[in-house]
Amino acid sequence: MRIALELARTAGSIGEVPVGAVVVKDGDIVGRGYNQPIGKHDPTAHAEVMALRDAAQRLGNYRLPGCTLYVTLEPCAMCSGAIMHARIARVVFGATDPKTGVAGSVINLYTEERLNHHAEIEGGVLAGECGALLSSFFAARRSKTLSA
Repeated sequence: MRIALELARTAGSIGEVPVGAVVVKDGDIVGRGYNQPIGKHDPTAHAEVMALRDAAQRLGNYRLPGCTLYVTLEPCAMCSGAIMHARIARVVFGATDPKTGVAGSVINLYTEERLNHHAEIEGGVLAGECGALLSSFFAARRSKTLSA
């Protein structure tokens, strides 16, 4: 999660919402990503999707069984769909997202019995640090808006 936090800081430094993610298989990082929808002009360029793309390319397979995804913010519906299609075994996230989080905050897609893949979910890992990074980013953004 610490490496995901570093990636989140990278996103924040370029004006993106500071979210970072890594995919781990057998103890090795096989995918890295951070939010880039603004810079890439791509609404799907969330940290999780970028990390999944990186891992799939490195491993030569769009399926990532046996992998764990670490992400600094609870995944949204789009990212959760990608996580399920990739067959990620486990998702570990930091801060909860009461507006768009679908691993328990708004809804829980990971317990929806009608879906065909269910990753194990663990939330709250380094939640304070992950949440503080997001809070300070948005506070700075609001401050710029108010002073403009």
